[in-house]
Amino acid sequence: MARHGKQFRKVAEAAENRAYGLEEAISFLKEHTFTKFDQTLEIAMRLGVDPKHADQMVRGTVVLPHGTGKTRRILVFANGEKVKEAEDAGADHVGGEELAKKIQDGWIDFDAVISTPDMMRVTGRLGRILGPRGLMPNPKSGTVTFEVAKAVEEIKAGKVEFRADKAGVLHAPLGKLSFAADQLSDNTLCLVAAVLKAKPSVAKGKYVKGMSLTSTMGPGLRLDEGILASSAEA
Repeated sequence: MARHGKQFRKVAEAAENRAYGLEEAISFLKEHTFTKFDQTLEIAMRLGVDPKHADQMVRGTVVLPHGTGKTRRILVFANGEKVKEAEDAGADHVGGEELAKKIQDGWIDFDAVISTPDMMRVTGRLGRILGPRGLMPNPKSGTVTFEVAKAVEEIKAGKVEFRADKAGVLHAPLGKLSFAADQLSDNTLCLVAAVLKAKPSVAKGKYVKGMSLTSTMGPGLRLDEGILASSAEA
C-alpha cells in the first residue's frame, strides 16, 4: 500500500470531513500547497450513469474561460491547403505519412492530435498507439474536422475533453493553483455546466452523486451541491 508523505498527511489532517463550498475549497488548496512546482486543480464527479451502455456515456469538450495554464503541443494530420492553415493557427507539427511513421517508430512528442477526415486513412492506423494515451482524433471531441484552424485555436485556448470512466467517474483539470481564485472558480463552473448539459436523456435518478476538488499532490475535498445551481446559471 502506498504511503503518503509527511507534507500530504499534514494537509489532509487540516482538511475537515465535510462538504466545502467552491470558493473555500479553492482557497484551502491554494493555501496548503507544499510543492515547488505549480500544481493543477482537478475535479472528480461521480455520475449516476452506467457507461457500459452506449446511450449513457457522458463525454464532451469545453473551452475553459481562463485556459488550463498548460502549453499543449499539437500535431495535425492534413494535406493540401489545410497544412498552411494548421501551421498559421499555431500547430506544432503538421504532416501525413512521415509523421505516422515517426509515431510508429516510437515518437510521441505531442499532447493533442487533430486530423482532417480525409487523413483518417493514415491516422486510423495509429489507433493502438494513440488510443491508450487518449490522443486518438474523434469527431465527437472536434478533433476530426476540416476546420483545423478552429480546432487548433480552441486547444491552445484551453479546450478540455471530459469523459466518464467505466465506474461512472469523470476527472478533468481546471487550471493551475497559481491562477487567481476567481479564475479557478469560473473554470470550475464552466466545466460543471458542460457536464450537466451532457446528461444522457436516458439517465434516471440522481445525475451528479458527488464531487470533489483536489490538487495534483493534495487531498480531495468534497464539494456541496450548491455548485450545481451556480453552474446552471453560469
